[in-house]
Amino acid sequence: MTESIVVPGLWTGSCQCGDHAYEASGTPDDPHLCSCEHCTRLSGSPAMAWVGFHKDALKWTGPEGEPAYFSTWKTLHRGSCQRCRTPLTSVADGSDMIMVTIFSLTRSAELAPVGHSYRERAAPWMTITLAPDPQRRT
Repeated sequence: MTESIVVPGLWTGSCQCGDHAYEASGTPDDPHLCSCEHCTRLSGSPAMAWVGFHKDALKWTGPEGEPAYFSTWKTLHRGSCQRCRTPLTSVADGSDMIMVTIFSLTRSAELAPVGHSYRERAAPWMTITLAPDPQRRT
């Protein structure tokens, strides 16, 4: 059994089938849940979990390179695998960040959402306890 080496500033992830693998370096930004109508329909669940990286810090390493994109808003584009259909990314026009689905990351357990976009639209039975946000002072 080969042991993987964990590099603190390096994050890896992929779709279910592995066609679209990626590496992101640096500190993950804004881990959060989203319950907008697009995230809930795309995932078939009450929320999607996202985290951001600078666009220039993410590189596609899988055999199929970058995923296919489609627009869910005029200025918001979602990337997913065309073979296994795993949702992977969300990119807004004009942003220097790319959001990746937290659970596409190999080290997903190390990230806890600190915010919840469109929380007022979340399923009424859903109870969420968010992690403390280290960026905010209480």
